[in-house]
Amino acid sequence: MPSSFDDLSRPPLDAIRLSHALVTDSSIYHDVVVVDATGSTNDDVADLARSGAPAGLVLVAEHQQGGKGRLGRPWQTPARAALTFSILLRPEAPAARWPWLPLLAGIAVAEALVRAAELDAVLKWPNDVMINDRKVAGLLAERIETPTGAAVVLGIGVNVSTARAELPVPEATSMLIEGATTTDRAVILRAIGRTFGALFQAWESAGRTNGAAPEATSGLADSYRSRCSTIGRQVRVDLPSGAHVSGRCVDVDDSGHLVVESDSGRQTFAAGDVVHVRPKSAL
Repeated sequence: MPSSFDDLSRPPLDAIRLSHALVTDSSIYHDVVVVDATGSTNDDVADLARSGAPAGLVLVAEHQQGGKGRLGRPWQTPARAALTFSILLRPEAPAARWPWLPLLAGIAVAEALVRAAELDAVLKWPNDVMINDRKVAGLLAERIETPTGAAVVLGIGVNVSTARAELPVPEATSMLIEGATTTDRAVILRAIGRTFGALFQAWESAGRTNGAAPEATSGLADSYRSRCSTIGRQVRVDLPSGAHVSGRCVDVDDSGHLVVESDSGRQTFAAGDVVHVRPKSAL
């Protein structure tokens, strides 16, 4: 007996058409590879980068069996129920600016879901895309060393047609559950890719023309802030030491750091220094 989500509901991706579309849409891509299954697209792209793969490679998995999020947290999804892919980047910008890359990817995913699927997607600092306070997508950027210099592997995972019973935690959701006008993964991938390509080029250009604090002077920081639902909320920031800081998130600064106003005053947190940021209402 076929399941309620058979091949008609979750069709495979066409690598040739996707590659042609993304390479045509943006000059930052050079190829799209689709694999049936893998452990982690980020790990695979990292291996390819160390073997000399050029920037602009996009690897998409129909079934990612060992995906990972921040701090090594596992991320899995049924076959063809999600859009799971990684992009190889070799930025010209100084490495000090690279922490902005997952934030730019967050803008791209949120904007793509709004425009292509008419969903009210927003950003939860630093790496989550949310709909109705539930996570629909996650992002992970990893710096790797290669024979030709440092590179970034940017991984993106979006729950597309995942049913409620297939979600790993109640805090998650999917485009299908939230009433998306399309769950065509090719449409969503192309929308994300086109938007991220434009943002990446603007980010690199800003560093060449805007001098100090290019994210601020180019408007990219404001673009992130306008979509970030963490700003203005009461939050608890959990730290690796086991300590936590409670207060109101008042900003994401021009470096992409979270700014929290607590009883001890304003404190600033980088993504790498934080285990969790939770709205206090969710505790």
